[in-house]
Amino acid sequence: MSWWQAILLGLVQGLTEFLPVSSSGHLMLFKELLGVDAEGFLDFTVTVHFATVLSTLVVFWSEIWNLLKGLLKFRYNDETDYICKLIVSMIPVGIVGVFFKDQVEALFGDSLIPVAIGLCITAALLFFSDHFNLFQRFAKAPKPYRNGISFWQAFTVGIGQAFAVAPGISRSGTTIATGLMAGVDRSRMAQFSFLMVLAPIIGEQSLDLLKVATGHASFGDGVGPVALLLGFVAAFAAGLFACRAMIALVKKARLSWFSLYCLAVALLLFILS
Repeated sequence: MSWWQAILLGLVQGLTEFLPVSSSGHLMLFKELLGVDAEGFLDFTVTVHFATVLSTLVVFWSEIWNLLKGLLKFRYNDETDYICKLIVSMIPVGIVGVFFKDQVEALFGDSLIPVAIGLCITAALLFFSDHFNLFQRFAKAPKPYRNGISFWQAFTVGIGQAFAVAPGISRSGTTIATGLMAGVDRSRMAQFSFLMVLAPIIGEQSLDLLKVATGHASFGDGVGPVALLLGFVAAFAAGLFACRAMIALVKKARLSWFSLYCLAVALLLFILS
């Protein structure tokens, strides 16, 4: 992988991680378009994903710090309630990670067909999120929940995140769309979606780094430290911009436009396959 390929792929990861268009699908697409060697590409993907996690921490640092301060008061306040709901949302993806990790990793092969199918699923979810709301269909006046989200809504969004481990299915798109369809307010859904992924990704990547440190796994073979560093910096910088932009978009824009984009990319992947 050359230095310019690393920068371009890092920018792609940073921009698409927070937009509802599947960062994994776009990385696979640009990998094929740029002719990047498959050796070490998984390690590069892990690196740029970690960069976007750090950008999330920077953007939401004030909110995260307030949650931690509220938690340390050791009483059930708004902050504790919010953290408990974040934990509930992590249960489904935790189950997938523990019991189905090998099956999930098997989906990430060289074929672009699974990615294209995943993008089609993302497109459908984004379209229906603008036109379907469980509360509007089954309840005339849903009661307000603490922090704007209930435990069952948090778990429902978590189920969406669990399905989004498959290639081509956008994590942010799936969780935001699932939350909107479950009745969560737009202004609250983006923040919850971005915060709920922090612990699972940090935990998984910490385990991977521990394996490298203990000699049970290698890291960066076939990519090189320069490419990893450049990709990390590019993904982090682009992630800062995209995270803030997505918060504004969820509050105002219709996600159906992203649905059309996902279908167009899926069509391109089918053609390339």
